[in-house]
Amino acid sequence: MEYLSIVMFVAVCLVLMAGYPVAYSLAGTSLVFASIGIVTGHFDGAYLGALPNRIYGIMINQTLLAVPLFVLMGVMLEKSQVAEKLLTSMGQVMGQVKGGLAIAVVMVGMLLAASTGIVGATVVTMGLLSLPTMLKRGYSASFATGTICATGTLGQIIPPSIALVLLGDVLSSAYQQAQVKMGIFSPDTVSVGDLFAGAIVPGLILVSCYLLYVFLMSWLNPNTINQAAANEAADEASPLAKVALLQALIPPLMLIFAVLGSILLGLATPTEAAGVGAFGATLLAFIQGKMSKQVMADVVQTTLKITCMVFMILIGASVFSLVFRGFGGEDLIHELFNNMPGGAFGAMLVVMLVVFLLGFILDFIEITFVVVPIVGPVLLAMGFDPVWLGIMFAVNLQTSFLTPPFGFALFYLRGVAPESVATKDIYRGVAPYIAIQLVVLMTLAIWPSLVTWLPDQIYK
Repeated sequence: MEYLSIVMFVAVCLVLMAGYPVAYSLAGTSLVFASIGIVTGHFDGAYLGALPNRIYGIMINQTLLAVPLFVLMGVMLEKSQVAEKLLTSMGQVMGQVKGGLAIAVVMVGMLLAASTGIVGATVVTMGLLSLPTMLKRGYSASFATGTICATGTLGQIIPPSIALVLLGDVLSSAYQQAQVKMGIFSPDTVSVGDLFAGAIVPGLILVSCYLLYVFLMSWLNPNTINQAAANEAADEASPLAKVALLQALIPPLMLIFAVLGSILLGLATPTEAAGVGAFGATLLAFIQGKMSKQVMADVVQTTLKITCMVFMILIGASVFSLVFRGFGGEDLIHELFNNMPGGAFGAMLVVMLVVFLLGFILDFIEITFVVVPIVGPVLLAMGFDPVWLGIMFAVNLQTSFLTPPFGFALFYLRGVAPESVATKDIYRGVAPYIAIQLVVLMTLAIWPSLVTWLPDQIYK
């Protein structure tokens, strides 16, 4: 009976690969297997009786309320053209530096990641704004596209990230389950704020590695940049450009401090900070003269669509997890992990590999809601730190976003890149950044304190 849960998981992946909507694939496939199990006597229908309470719990979850607010903040910043002003100003100031435009792309991408937390929007925005300019100034297509794709995925790990909000909620439940199984009936908790704090150092390490790679390639590899064309931008730099850069930097930096700073300083919960961020982004758009009835309508509609998608997937995932548990899948996973060669290390290695491979065909939302609730309690019961585990999941998923042939960031950029840019150029360009992310992932595995040190200092 337990193996039916594995068959159901494989069936869900196949249905998703066939192109059916995620939420309905999760719920529909699970209910089909539940019906078969009830008929054959292998599934207790009473499990489905818990579904209304689960859906109600999702609707009143205060942590998940941060999702639509962060989405609204990101979409509003996109409409207020913060990225365009930042990129233009920083590109002018960095024009005299070899590889300066690529460095500007990484820095602006980092700020966008910390402001919006939406991977797709960042990749598309940076692709539309910076790719034509980079190609015009002599950057090779592979180097330019790889830098944009990798920078766009920083929204996965740099807080405030929607991915970390969702991971925080799921890991909190998984951590409590793990502690109850270990006989701890006054369990500790892990919050979204813990994950935000834990992600700061790894995020900065990743950005530093990107910048180092860009700098080295710009100086050591003459094929990366046609310097004669790149130098055309040198004359654009002026004292006025530096003033424009400062003016473009101040609003997003203030917004980042208001949102992230209030969480880390303990002044606000992530949900409250998300409300501040949404209000701040709206105020910023109004001050910059980008606010209109049409813009507001577009922002609200986009926010509603993304929020409905997230919550429908969460409801579908709840159905899946109930049926999976009803088939005894949780006990099967626990038994498999405990008997796995290498113990806890072997189990962690297998989970990371599976998550990486699933990242080819599933979005981070599906993996967060489907896979993490299954493997999370088992891994946490083995003694892994919940904050470290969450950041390892996030960095791993970020890597899968870049990996050909199914990386989502590649599809986003392919959709907005000029026809002169070949798909093979995009694939070739992201390869070094994938290697960088894998090195960072291994570094975090060897030195978990890189993740846990800051949360311990803030929340001890």
